[in-house]
Amino acid sequence: MKLDSLRNLPGVVASALIGPDGLPLDAYGEGADVLAAEMASLRGSLDRTSRRLGAGDVTRISFTTERIEVVAVTSGEYILGAVMLRGSDTRAIQQALARLALDVRDLPRVERA
Repeated sequence: MKLDSLRNLPGVVASALIGPDGLPLDAYGEGADVLAAEMASLRGSLDRTSRRLGAGDVTRISFTTERIEVVAVTSGEYILGAVMLRGSDTRAIQQALARLALDVRDLPRVERA
C-alpha cells in the first residue's frame, strides 16, 4: 500500500493515510485508527483557525507528548500522518511523508453532494 515505505523507518509505530471523510484509506500499527480520526478532527480545527487568521492552508501538523511524536502533512483533502516514539529523529519521516504527499495528489478528488 501507499504507507509501506514508512514501516521500516526507525521509531515509527503507526501511520495512516486519511481521506476527506476522516476515515483511513491505508493504515498500520497500533493506534492507526485513532491517529486517523484525531488528525481529521485536528485538521478541521486548525483549518478553521487558519482561515480566521487569514493564514492560508494548513500543510503540516507536528506535536510531541511525553511518549510520542506525531508528524502529519496534508495533500489537498488528504492527510498523511505518523506516530513515532519520543526522541526519534523526525527528519526521515518528514521527508518520506512529503514524498508520499506528492503521490496522493494523483488520487481521485471526492465529489461532495
